[in-house]
Amino acid sequence: MAGSAPLVGILAVQGDVREHAAVLTELGARVSLVRRPSEVEHLDGLVIPGGESSVIDKLSRAFGIAEPIRAAIAGGLPVYGTCAGLILLADRIADGIQGQQSFGGIDATVRRNAFGTQSDSFETDLEVPVLGEPPVHAAFIRAPVVEDAGEAVETLAALDGGGVVAVRQRHLLGTSFHPEVTGETRFHRLFLEMVQSAR
Repeated sequence: MAGSAPLVGILAVQGDVREHAAVLTELGARVSLVRRPSEVEHLDGLVIPGGESSVIDKLSRAFGIAEPIRAAIAGGLPVYGTCAGLILLADRIADGIQGQQSFGGIDATVRRNAFGTQSDSFETDLEVPVLGEPPVHAAFIRAPVVEDAGEAVETLAALDGGGVVAVRQRHLLGTSFHPEVTGETRFHRLFLEMVQSAR
């Protein structure tokens, strides 16, 4: 990568942190695990991993990092959320547990567990024009779906049935699925391009 390698934080309170760290390191980024408010400072980008969105929300507030993340998003920090991370980047959550909050930033309503339980998890190939060929092999594990989105939100991928599963709004990127567990690196590459553009 041109210049010094970007410093990308991974919110590390719960979820598939190691998988994201491995992909980002492979792509040449420096990785920082984020668990404290001070660790949000000086980041060039942030990844919010898959996991349980309500648990990540509660722990982020308990550790005092929810507000710094909201402020960083408002200030233009590039953020990529996968699965639970997409839920946490949405301005509105459908079927959230009582009191559940998000960091917000993407003008969208995202429904938790849109496809059912763990046993309803599935894999499929997705056409993602912004990434070109071949199609993205996507793993959906208790995955959310984008139910509606504002005009500023760009749809990057949708299922054949019409459910929107990848979106971008300015410096924010979200996918319902887990590219970090299927060996797919192009979404992380796209995110690092967004990081470099914002530096």
